[in-house]
Amino acid sequence: MATERSRTTPVARVLQVCLHLLVAGLLALAVARAVFVDRGGDPAAVAAAATAMAAVYTVGPQLAAVRRSRRAAALWLALLGITWAGVLIATQDGVWLAFPLYFLELHLLGRRGGLVAVGLTAAASITAWSWHQHSFGFAASIGPALGAAVATATVLGYQALYRESEERRRLIDELTAARADAAAAHHAAGVLAERERLAREIHDTLAQSLSSIQLLLRAAQRALPERTEAAADYVEQARQAAQDNLDEARRFVRALTPPALDGDPLPVALERLCATTTAHGALPVHLHVSGDPVRLPPAQEVALLRIAQSALGNTIRHSGATRAEVTLSYMEGEVALDVVDDGAGFDPVAVAGRTGEEGGFGLPSMRARARALGGSFTVESSPGQGAAVAVQLPVAPEAGQ
Repeated sequence: MATERSRTTPVARVLQVCLHLLVAGLLALAVARAVFVDRGGDPAAVAAAATAMAAVYTVGPQLAAVRRSRRAAALWLALLGITWAGVLIATQDGVWLAFPLYFLELHLLGRRGGLVAVGLTAAASITAWSWHQHSFGFAASIGPALGAAVATATVLGYQALYRESEERRRLIDELTAARADAAAAHHAAGVLAERERLAREIHDTLAQSLSSIQLLLRAAQRALPERTEAAADYVEQARQAAQDNLDEARRFVRALTPPALDGDPLPVALERLCATTTAHGALPVHLHVSGDPVRLPPAQEVALLRIAQSALGNTIRHSGATRAEVTLSYMEGEVALDVVDDGAGFDPVAVAGRTGEEGGFGLPSMRARARALGGSFTVESSPGQGAAVAVQLPVAPEAGQ
């Protein structure tokens, strides 16, 4: 109750000012009529009673306890009622003050207490009017009773509208908070997805190339000092690989397509990859293309190129293979990429169960790329039997147009 009174709206503040003006006007009118109109009463008594009521009414709203505590408000209203009784005794015009009192009682005492207070105030008004008239008539009770009914309907209606407005405000606040939470969750999911994408990009490009540079520099180290020409060739290949790495790093910053795909279809980019891998890794890699090549969406071409890079990188670092085959197959509604080597092989189940650096990032990265585009990814291998990586991606009918 105290919270509702402290959070008044501009409309409520205007109503409060109007109520204060109404009380002041009615008290002034009662005193003026007693002074200038012969009502058979004592003007001094009317002025004294009106002044006392005005003083009590003025002090009440200034007290914080009256605004915060229903008990303090009841005590103030009781004191205000005593001074109003003095006005009623002094002049019958005091009956008019019952109307603003109805609003105060309903507002400060709540529904149940307010209705009781309104009933007592109306009864006091009817009694005072009949006492001054020296008779009781039905017409004398209509005014106070009708005023009580109007005040009750007005206050209860306003309170119902206020509660509805507060409920609507609460729902709006909850909706705003829910939208903020959803936006934060969406942002967090986007950040995680972007981190995963960058991790795949770095693993499939920069990490693979750095691994090749390391192998080339080791080969150059072994060739020195006897085979200086061979060492120089290895260093030149390492320099070219570093340049390619620099191009990839710049692409990350500019968010462009891979340099290996700029202006070239996927088969050409794969052919270049096989040739580079053969030169840098001392591992013969051959490309086979079957079917009628079509230009795929950029996302699919990038994914297939990255998967081929990652698979060949794993072959160079881990398999000890003597040769590798890359096959790109264009079929109706589907494109497939297979990377096969004759290396030492491994147990896919055991590798899948490893975590962290032990398990590496290559296979999960390749699988995530394929699944992100609605495709499938499989690995077939066993110790001593080489390894085969297969990817199938769906191709929309318009992709070949």
